[in-house]
Amino acid sequence: MRLEASVDARLSRWLWLVKWLLAIPHYIVLFFLWIAFVVVSVVAFFAILFTARYPRSLFDFNVGVLRWNWRVTYYAHTALGTDRYPPFTLADVPDYPAHFDVAYPEQLSRGLVLVKWWLLAIPQYIVVAMFVGGGWGWDDGDGWRGTGLMPFLSLVAVVVLLFTARYPRHLFDFLLGLARWCARVTAYAALMTDQYPPFRLDMGGQESPDRGPLIKGQ
Repeated sequence: MRLEASVDARLSRWLWLVKWLLAIPHYIVLFFLWIAFVVVSVVAFFAILFTARYPRSLFDFNVGVLRWNWRVTYYAHTALGTDRYPPFTLADVPDYPAHFDVAYPEQLSRGLVLVKWWLLAIPQYIVVAMFVGGGWGWDDGDGWRGTGLMPFLSLVAVVVLLFTARYPRHLFDFLLGLARWCARVTAYAALMTDQYPPFRLDMGGQESPDRGPLIKGQ
């Protein structure tokens, strides 16, 4: 799995306030794409169980959904490191500053497909839940309900951008490391790989050379 991104050389101080609103057309499309993603994953489950292979056309579609989702979240929620509006496509867009890809597995374990997406992934789900969180605001007991680490740090980053006109680079690198961790867990739980996600925070916008070929975001 490869997840990469780069920060725009110049970011608007104010656009992040309305990006979530501008992204509404994408949310609508992604709603239906995620329904299709679940259906395709169920079909793939039985295909892997009986043939030990993930049908290539179904695999490419689901990778495309994750790629589309990453571009939108990078633009509107996670890191907010670009002002370029995300393209409406499942394919990779070479000159867009956010990229996602998963290497196609020629063969997958029939046994692991029965347990990896729920039992084996439970420790990863706990970690990802802390990263992503469940929202923020005041709870019913008039107490503060905290958000996940990623939304909080994204907010810190854009507040710094608002007052300094500069995106904090170290914070960006950390956010990309968190996003990369979550993406690995998603790819594993979606049956796209048998390689268990490492408990490792690989920070930075670009994947390290020792983890395979890169898709350059700049």
